Amino acid sequence: MTTLTHLECSQCGKQLAAGEPRNLCDCGGILLARYDLEHAREGYSRDWLVHAPASMWRYMPLLPAANPNAIVSLGEGMTPLVRARRLGEALGAPDLWIKDEGMNPTGSVEARGLSCAVSMALDLNIREVSICSGGDAAAALAAYAAAAGIAATVVLPPGVRPAIYLQCRASGAQVVLSDDVSSRGEGFDLDALREPYRLEGAKTVGYELAEQSRWDLPDVVLCPAGEGLELIGVWKAFEEMEAVGWISNKRPRMIAIQGDAPRTLAAGLRVTKPIGERLMLAVLSASGGTTVAVSDQEMLDSGVELARTEGIFAGLEGAAAVAALRKLTGAGSIRPEERVAILNPGSGHNYLEAYATRFPRFASAEQDKLGGLITPR
Repeated sequence: MTTLTHLECSQCGKQLAAGEPRNLCDCGGILLARYDLEHAREGYSRDWLVHAPASMWRYMPLLPAANPNAIVSLGEGMTPLVRARRLGEALGAPDLWIKDEGMNPTGSVEARGLSCAVSMALDLNIREVSICSGGDAAAALAAYAAAAGIAATVVLPPGVRPAIYLQCRASGAQVVLSDDVSSRGEGFDLDALREPYRLEGAKTVGYELAEQSRWDLPDVVLCPAGEGLELIGVWKAFEEMEAVGWISNKRPRMIAIQGDAPRTLAAGLRVTKPIGERLMLAVLSASGGTTVAVSDQEMLDSGVELARTEGIFAGLEGAAAVAALRKLTGAGSIRPEERVAILNPGSGHNYLEAYATRFPRFASAEQDKLGGLITPR
């Protein structure tokens, strides 16, 4: 059902066949999956989605998997787009929506990209994969490799969050604690944007945002930046949807959010030189967007505010987007009449240690009396 035709280098324009394992182009450029969009326009209208599966694979004609039997899915995608009325009023953006990717399997948007990448690995007869990650992507790879029955190695920083480490170990991945990327071993490299198919899974956030918005895109989209996977992917989705006639040429301003310090608590924003920087800057330029830097304290404050006003317990990356929105509305860069969407990449359950600093469970004397144990009264 796929309309995939080839891969194209984003840097030199070289076209490559899609039927064999590939990482970067020979020139070092990022490879992008390209489709027969005219065929997709003729064969798949929006009405086709009425009977499509309730997962990201509902957009299969514009995803790369040629063999439906090779798809490795845990039900990723079709996450809720939630109206955030109380928070929006407080921040001066009353028409505010949260795309809550924390509802995905493994608790983050990375489930989308790794579902697609592992599916393609299986289809291309790759039996061992690897990733270097600060957290959420490693947990997703471990889960999808387990579901596919292939071997996975995840290289994590020594100070990785316990929730991520435990997810990886429980899923059977080989875990290497190291800051050295050469520790990955022989597995096929699935790092962000270093192969073409994680991006294809990530772009489905854009497809869903359009569908859930009744094909009328928001005026502004705030997207935590990191390596650029979601920012680039969402924009790619918008371009493809226009080409197949699903949306108009209206585009939102894209806002990229990063931490204001290299060692930010938000692991997904701990990127100083993203491989996708050139493509990210192109998206920001084309959309009339900008970047916003946020401190750890602002993230924690905004994450608590989001939970208290809307019941959404977001990871620090999503909390950073809330903090960025406050800055932009305060500066008049986002107007009250504009419709705004925030991409929350993951669940706050993967950041319990960070949030625990705001909510100590016991005063010191009480903790001493109980000896650190939780006991009934």
